[in-house]
Amino acid sequence: MLQLFKALRLQKLKESKIKKYLLYALGEIILVVIGILIALAINNNNIKRTIQKKEQTYLVGLMDEFTTSKLKLQELINVNKNNYEGARQIISYVSNSKIQPDEEQFSLLLYNTFVFDVSFNPNNSLLNEMMNSGSLKDISNPTLRIHLTNWISTLEDIAKQENDLEQQREKILDLFRGNTQSIRTIFDLAGVSANELDIEPLPKNISNLNLLHSTQFENLLFTFILTSKATEEAHYLPLMKRIDAILELIEKEIKS
Repeated sequence: MLQLFKALRLQKLKESKIKKYLLYALGEIILVVIGILIALAINNNNIKRTIQKKEQTYLVGLMDEFTTSKLKLQELINVNKNNYEGARQIISYVSNSKIQPDEEQFSLLLYNTFVFDVSFNPNNSLLNEMMNSGSLKDISNPTLRIHLTNWISTLEDIAKQENDLEQQREKILDLFRGNTQSIRTIFDLAGVSANELDIEPLPKNISNLNLLHSTQFENLLFTFILTSKATEEAHYLPLMKRIDAILELIEKEIKS
């Protein structure tokens, strides 16, 4: 009988040790899991901070790029406006034979109207780098990300319009590439020959005033004005609004 009680007591002790061991093992597992979760949380926070820091760097760079692009676009709008206003002035001479410019006035008007081509060249270095490296996903604001994604396709549409405008400008310049009209007269009387080309002006120039009686010249001027106005109203002004929207979104996302 005593041996039976002794065996039962040993069995209870063994069961008690097993329970304690299981509890201890379970405690260790829980501690390991908690440690892993804490490590993951710390790692995730570090990754999040790194991404946020990277995003802020991008935002500051994009702010600088789009601010510069806005200034370029405003200057281009002014040039384009000067071009089509000059063409309008020429048409006013075509339409009214009583009011005519002299050769020097006409040369200056032609030079200032058609010497400058119109082509938007924005600062896209950082944005292109972000797109090529897949870093555009680091921009957390979805609206801003969409604007940036669509930016390149918008520029492609504008480039097509600018190409159309350049073709209209070239058609007018072609009039001065034959034997009838004289680019030399324009350069001489506009001061380009002496001041920029270091060429002595001729004492007497071939007149270009006959263009004011040319229907072809008038037709080309009208087409040039219409294309210039379309470039401004349908492309440049909407693009300016888009740049302002992008800059506003960037400014809201930049942490002070």
